[in-house]
Formats: sequence, C-alpha cells, structure tokens
Amino acid sequence: MSDFGIEVLWVLIIASLGLSAVALVFSIFHRRHIPAAASSAGDDLASEAARTLLREFEKNGHSADAALITWSPDTLRKILADDLPETQVIVVSNREPYIHNTRDDGIELLVPASGLVSALEPITRACAGTWIAYGGGSADRFTVDENDRVEVPPGNPSYTLRRVWLTEEEYQAYYLGFANEGLWPLCHIAFTRPIFRASDWQVYEAVNRKFADTVVAEARNKRPIVLVQDYHFALLPRMIRERLPEAIIITFWHIPWPNSEVYSICPWRERILEGLLGSSIIGFHTQFHANNFTESVDRTLESRIERADAAISYGGQTTLVHAYPISIEWPAELLARLPAVEECRARVRERFGLPANVKLCVGVERLDYTKGIPDRFQALDELFTRYPEWVGEVVFLQVAAPSRGTLPAYQQLHDECLRYAEELNQRYGGENYSPVLLLAEHHSQEQVYEIYRAADICMVTSLHDGMNLVAKEFVAARDDEQGVLLLSTFAGASRELLEALIVNPYDATMMSEALLQALTMTPDEQRERMRPMREMVRDNNVYRWAGSMLLDAARLRKRGVTGNGERTSNSNNVVSIFERARKAAS
Repeated sequence: MSDFGIEVLWVLIIASLGLSAVALVFSIFHRRHIPAAASSAGDDLASEAARTLLREFEKNGHSADAALITWSPDTLRKILADDLPETQVIVVSNREPYIHNTRDDGIELLVPASGLVSALEPITRACAGTWIAYGGGSADRFTVDENDRVEVPPGNPSYTLRRVWLTEEEYQAYYLGFANEGLWPLCHIAFTRPIFRASDWQVYEAVNRKFADTVVAEARNKRPIVLVQDYHFALLPRMIRERLPEAIIITFWHIPWPNSEVYSICPWRERILEGLLGSSIIGFHTQFHANNFTESVDRTLESRIERADAAISYGGQTTLVHAYPISIEWPAELLARLPAVEECRARVRERFGLPANVKLCVGVERLDYTKGIPDRFQALDELFTRYPEWVGEVVFLQVAAPSRGTLPAYQQLHDECLRYAEELNQRYGGENYSPVLLLAEHHSQEQVYEIYRAADICMVTSLHDGMNLVAKEFVAARDDEQGVLLLSTFAGASRELLEALIVNPYDATMMSEALLQALTMTPDEQRERMRPMREMVRDNNVYRWAGSMLLDAARLRKRGVTGNGERTSNSNNVVSIFERARKAAS
C-alpha cells in the first residue's frame, strides 16, 4: 500500500474512533439528564432501568451500563412486583440458613458461615420466599410447626424455612457419599480420585425425589420460580419439571464444571445431564464452566446446541446456559455491628497474643482439600527460607472449620495441616512466637469479619474453585481501604478482582514472592488496589446476581416459555430463542 493510502487509512480509523467517543459521551449525557417527565417516581425509574439494561440474554449480567443501577433488596422487590407479580420464589439447597441445636441451657440458634447461605439469605428475605433445606440441627424438629415450617429470621420473620428430614443412612449415602465423595472431587481438579458407588447413587436419586415432593407440596400454584442450588440436586430440575411443567426452574451450579473428558468418568453422566436439562436456566460462575457444561452435553447426549443463543435443546425442551458471577451482600449488614478497624485489630491481636508490630496474614474457609491450605504453609516456609529476616515478623492465622470429617480424604487433610503447622512452629518459632496459628473450629460470620478487618493480608489460594466468596468478603470488610488480597488464578473471583495479587497456588516460590510483595506494600498502593476491588464488589453484589436471573426468568415468562418448549400464553408475539431452535431443528 502507498504512503498516501496508509495516511488515508489512519485518518479513517481516527475519525471512526472520534465518532465512537462522541456517541459514548452523548449516550452517558443522555442517561444522566433524563427529563423528569420521562419517568415517574424514583423507584419506578430504578425498576425500569433494571429491566432495560439486561434485555438480551447474552449479556449475562455483564452490560457495561449495569453499574448505573444500585442493586439492592428494593431493586429485587421491584423486579418481582413489576415483572413477576404474585410469583412465589422457592429456594432449594442442602444447607439451611438457620440451624437450631440443643444445649444444656436450652436451644441455640446457629447461622452457618457458608458462602452459599450468605449469598442466598438476603435474596430470600427480599423475595419473601420459601427456603427448602435439610434439617440437620439437633433441635430443628422442636422448632418447626406441624408442617415442618419455621418463620425466619428470628425476631423479624420475612420468609419461610421448610425443613426436610433425612435418615442417617440417607445423609451418609446422598451427601457424604455420592455428592461429596463422587461429584465434588469429579468437578474440582484437586487430584483426589472420585468414588462412585451404586448404592450411593440410588439414595441420591431417592433424596432428590424427596425434595421434589417437598417443592410440589410447597408450591402455591403451578407457576413458581424455583431456584435449585448446587451439585446435591442434579436430578431435581427434571423431577420438578415432570410435575410442574409451567414452573421456571433456575439451577445454579456453585462449583466448577469439569471438561467433558473428566466428566465422562461419572457412571451416571447421562442421567445427571438429563436431570439438569429439566431447568429453564442453568447458571455457572464463569463462562468457562458454562462452556464445559455445554461441551459435556454435546459429547454425551443427542442434543442441539445453539451457541449463539447459549441454549441447549434436548428431548423437546430448551435450557439456557449462562454465566452469573455470584457475589455477597453490599453493604454487609453485620459490618454495622462491628467496631472500627483499629479496634478489631486490637481485639484479634489481644486474643492471640500478637505484638502490634507483627504482620497478620489470614486464611478463612472450610477444611477442604480444594482450598490449598497446605500450599500456604509451603509458601510461608519458602518465605522464611529465602528471607529469614521475616521470621518473627509475620504470623499466619488459618481458620479452618471442620468439614466432612468422617471421609478419609478430609481426615488425611486435617492430619496433614496439623503436622505441617507443628513443623513450622518448631522450626521457626520461639518461646513467645508461633508463626502458624491453626484454628480448626467453627466461627460466626461476625467473628470472621472481625478477623478480616484485623488482617494485613488475606490468602485465598484455591486449587480449583467456582467463585470463592472469601475474597469478596475480605474486600467488603475493608472500609479502611487497607489490606492485601492474595488470590488464586484458579478461583472464579480472580476474573473480577483484578487488583489482587494473582498467584499460582502450585508454585510455592511464586507465592512466597507475592507474600513478600504484600508484606512490604505501602498504604498508598494498598488503597489504590483495594478501592477498585470494593467498587467491583459493590456494583456486582449478590442482588445483581439474583436480579439478573430473575430478569431472565421474567422474560421467559413474558414470552410464554418455561423451558418445556411449550407456550403458556399468547400475550407476546416475540419469537423466542426456543422457537428459533425448534424451527432450525425441524
């Protein structure tokens, strides 16, 4: 191309960029200067904005304009009132949001420190819905009514908790067996071999059927929205669909989905996919996991994949497969009950006998082999080996709540962590100094947030994770805009919290260097990193996660489609993606 031609090409490119910039400025100006006559009350404007900004399914909650909405419980209530009037919302999960246990002095109420519970509980409150879960507390049966229901939260009831009872044999085979010895290691690439037993599968199927019976019993009409949570209920969507064909069923898979070759290990791979494809919508934390699921279906079942529409047609039914990155409540309600950061810092240091000048590094999660806890110990060992001047200057506090302790893999992990902590304390510790404090005990959410606020560094080093809400909780807790987050590249949160120190948990040397960077980071740099992460968690909070799914459900309902391939009304003449998929297949 001649020099003149190149110059002309550059002029056209610059002109195009200039026009795009002008259009963007005009768009922003137009949005921020909407005439008062163009809208009614402020709450109606917020509701209309929520509906407008997520029109297209393929946005999956990632619209560039979505940050203009303040996502809150009020936003969800407006969506339900305006887009899903008189719709019952039913949440189904294995874990319950409130547990009642017997004690010598009466009944104790426990709120589990669970990422799933912390994400879903404010949603269910906002929707005034029904939450169906396994009642495992020792006093759970004593606190329900004759229909196995209890109104929660205590003192300010806003929704119904419906408990399902399982025998010890059912719990062992369905939960500890198939779900956590089979599906959990299958979906997490943590090099623990999955164990599949036919007897566990039979009980898993029976328990899913029991929960399906409960959903049908709790449904006040034929058209509820059912939010099915996680790998414990892979068969549940199909079972509900068979009995409530007009229901909108949204299944959210909270853990990773493996590639199709790994998934093919499962002996009941077809049945699980068929069960999940009873959903109207299936959600994952990341697009990568959504793609893995689609590839597994494509390889395993005779189906039609509509990649442009992110839809799968199977057996006359169509399911949307989307990424909805989960998050946490913003602002976190319990932060209002906690003192300032400096007081939290003083409390934690006094509790554990830590000098004021010692740097505090923390890890908080269940004791699970997917979380990379031994890898943190290796990184600390590597730090002390490479930089011995830090011995005595840093303490690592690991809160590891006991989990699934009867399973051999978890017993081995517990023993390994204890042994590693003791070795590090013997090698580097002294009379008044222990570099590792391992707390293998449950902590309340309030206690956990106090530790977050006291920490200089938080390590989230998952070997494989769907999202990992600990990372977002730590960021939310730091309203002082201080603290450093070390975050595994294999956690879904690393796709959003880009200002964290992203690490490979399998590389102890790299982790030790990141630790050194965190230990020596200036307050100004901490603030520069923490501020945009807090903005991300604020804008992409749990209400946006739920609102995105509810808006998609509302569009399905308005188009008269639930996922079973049949219209439930003729009020909308828009050709849906379901109809396009059917026509293309015919």
